Amino acid sequence: MRSRHIAALTALMFTAVPAHAAAQLDGTTMSWPWALPFIGILLSIATGPLLFSHLWHRHYGKIAAAWAAIALGAVSAGFGASAALAALVHAVVVEYLSFIVLLFALYTVAGGILVTGHLPGTPLVNTTILIMGTIIASLVGTTGAAMIFIRPLLRANERREHQVHVVVFFIILVANVGGALTPLGDPPLYVGFLRGVEFFWPLRRLWLQTAIIVALVLATFVLLDCWMSHREASERAAEASDRVRVRVRGVINLALIGLIVATIVIAGSWKPDIAFRLWGSTIEFQNLLRDVVLILIACLSLWLTPDEHRAANGFTWEPIKEVGKLFLAIFVTIGPVLAMLDAGREGAFAWLLRLVTDADGRPREVALFWLTGSLSAFLDNAPSYLVFFELMGGDPQTLMGPLAGSLAAISLGAVYMGALTYIGNAPNLMVYAIAEERGVKMPSFFAYLFWAALILVPIFVLLTFLPVSPVL
Repeated sequence: MRSRHIAALTALMFTAVPAHAAAQLDGTTMSWPWALPFIGILLSIATGPLLFSHLWHRHYGKIAAAWAAIALGAVSAGFGASAALAALVHAVVVEYLSFIVLLFALYTVAGGILVTGHLPGTPLVNTTILIMGTIIASLVGTTGAAMIFIRPLLRANERREHQVHVVVFFIILVANVGGALTPLGDPPLYVGFLRGVEFFWPLRRLWLQTAIIVALVLATFVLLDCWMSHREASERAAEASDRVRVRVRGVINLALIGLIVATIVIAGSWKPDIAFRLWGSTIEFQNLLRDVVLILIACLSLWLTPDEHRAANGFTWEPIKEVGKLFLAIFVTIGPVLAMLDAGREGAFAWLLRLVTDADGRPREVALFWLTGSLSAFLDNAPSYLVFFELMGGDPQTLMGPLAGSLAAISLGAVYMGALTYIGNAPNLMVYAIAEERGVKMPSFFAYLFWAALILVPIFVLLTFLPVSPVL
């Protein structure tokens, strides 16, 4: 009897459901308090590690779950339990799983690449590491690139008196700016990819701005590091006699990264027109197959990579567990916000739409760049990207076509300005923690904000007046 009930329930979930369960939430009937759970989880992420660190690290999963439960409870009270269940299924199965599976695969595979050896922390070596990390960030993600290169960089500079500036520039370039060219690079761009933005669109449209900001930031770093290094001539001489050949181990993972890229590209272009219905949500076969293949690639990396490589990298599952729990809550709580954004000028966020459009309804790209970036710096860049993506209509073809400037502004703001604070992008805090563990006295939250803004804001002002990069 029990098995028949389970079979019946399964059949119901994979077939059509009542209209009120499958229908989207009516954003025109919702007011701003519906956004409070979303605001709550973002503020918790922003302030938890800083204001109540011990409590946060022990109970962040419970805090995230509480905000998600509040959001679902509100939807259930306002629209019915079926609507709440449909919203949960859509957030988890359609939106969240594809997002976290890619991060899991990149994190696992990149964690198997081990760079060993010791180089002298000269300006040339430091600049070379920054360039390599910046380039690879768009292939393995900013988190993967940061984990691969931060320890070799710290070892290279361990005898130098001044190390903080090296880590600050590393966070800016490798943990943020370098991820601007593909959906693999940074979570906001992958969110756009999942919404229909073409895989190579960021590369075609954002390469010029990225090249400019990388060149200017690197030039600033070289000047500063040369000046600092000149004052440490004796330390540099001591390092020169201590060189060890650098080796890269776990190279099989480089091939696996190529498989990840190929899987994402093929899944984005292959349309077999096969789909499944799950409680009102549509699951496309190519997306399901893509996620299965990505998980298999991650498992292959674990099997082929010696455990000592990950141990030497300081690899643990805790960072991806934290990201997984927090983003699950973000995807659940953002549902009502997206419904209100979909309502446009008839919704509770009409005032935000007025800020980023003129009287004729044309987008204000400068406002989109700075508003998306400001939210990304102090909250989180992926949901900030999604908010403004939906505010501009959420149609990928329109955003890649007539509104390409708007999408470029949103993308640049989300990726670049995540570098302004430790909480703007996930790898920022990870790099901070590793540097502190190695004895580098990193700046406080506000001190880092000051130095990052001093480096980046003048460049952002310059980018404000640049045209959108041409399509290659």
